[in-house]
Amino acid sequence: MDKQKILIIDDEPSQLELLDIFLTGKGYSVKCADSAKMGLELNAAFHPHAIILDIHLPDANGLTVLEELKKKSPKTNTIMITAYHDMETTVKAMKLGACEYITKPIDVDELETAVSRALRLSESKEIETPPSEQTGRQTGSIIGKSRAMKEIFKSIGMLSENRVTVLIEGETGTGKELIAKAIHSFSPSRTEPFLAINCSAIVDTLMESELFGHEKGAFTGALTAKKGKFELAGSGMIFLDEIGEIPVELQAKLLRVLQEKEFQRVGGEKTLKSHARVVAATNRDLWKMAEEGGFREDLYYRLSIARIHVPPLRERKDDIVLLVDHLLRRINQELGKNIGRVEPKAMVRMKEYRWPGNVRQLENVLTRAAIYTPGEVILDDTITNFLNDATFPAEQQAQPVLSLREVEKEHIAKILDHTNWHITKTAAMLGISRPTLRLKIKDYQITRR
Repeated sequence: MDKQKILIIDDEPSQLELLDIFLTGKGYSVKCADSAKMGLELNAAFHPHAIILDIHLPDANGLTVLEELKKKSPKTNTIMITAYHDMETTVKAMKLGACEYITKPIDVDELETAVSRALRLSESKEIETPPSEQTGRQTGSIIGKSRAMKEIFKSIGMLSENRVTVLIEGETGTGKELIAKAIHSFSPSRTEPFLAINCSAIVDTLMESELFGHEKGAFTGALTAKKGKFELAGSGMIFLDEIGEIPVELQAKLLRVLQEKEFQRVGGEKTLKSHARVVAATNRDLWKMAEEGGFREDLYYRLSIARIHVPPLRERKDDIVLLVDHLLRRINQELGKNIGRVEPKAMVRMKEYRWPGNVRQLENVLTRAAIYTPGEVILDDTITNFLNDATFPAEQQAQPVLSLREVEKEHIAKILDHTNWHITKTAAMLGISRPTLRLKIKDYQITRR
């Protein structure tokens, strides 16, 4: 039986030697190239079954080489490797036809799995999609180098090339809307609207009107006709956040839109067509809700044609260093600070913390700590003041038991004091809108201290 052939294109001699020895030892026939030109020539002469390609080459960008390889050898699968944890590059590589994306330093077990998968895909001819146009667009701030996040980056690349419905699952604060925006930003419909609606923030009686619109006189207060999100979205994307909160009686109408691509405004008789793509998100177990009768099973299947699970921050602690670095740059801009890092002890503490509020809580803690940091380094004592973890000494937890309402009121009052009652900054730090903040100030009767 002839050996399966693998071509490696990388400009690092030590990397080439290491991969050559490893893969030859696994029984493959291996050829190596240290430039894009040599790699393309070897591809034409060697006819490899799989290619391992570095993003950064001395004479060309790896993505450009990938595009050329896919034109010349569309059935040969390519594994991209890079020293950078870059979501945008990952997405572009997947859109151009890469079957895997691995970051340095290379885990040989991960590489072996990727090579095996690439060869199986080539044999079964599963990848036959021509390369797509590069978008060259900057997406949202999705940061991560963990295996789970790299899988999400790959999913974004693949899902941006079609219009199937997607269900994004994950705890509150994990960045589900950012993922939806990234899918939209890389899609051919990126110039069309991206409309988000929080299903838990709208009262049941107004939800149908918000989604599908209403005619004049459809109900008390409907003084004029109004277009709903499905009409306004055109051929863009509608992001339904907290889809598990949508009323059961409205789920049938949403199902019809997904199945038939048509709907009617509240109080209307005319059938309207929908061309919008739907991406939904939830922090609940929709399947369990369906089993208990709280969510339609047929709607669940329609929404979950493709699924992305976003892991909580406590399950990807290796990403915390990257996230802190990224968030500090943004916080510096917002607060006019010049903070470069956090104290090593503080970083250890943040890695040990469970982060029940996930990335959103991490940003909140860093922002609050930055306010109290006069220099360029956030100290451990400052971080500790904003973390209330069970692993802390008992004396730090000795606090009176407060109701949830009292805790929220006190927290809002503290942030208002910290920002000198700057409404925009306070709302941003709390993760709520300015109107919501003003309502809470009025509701809780919070006054300047």
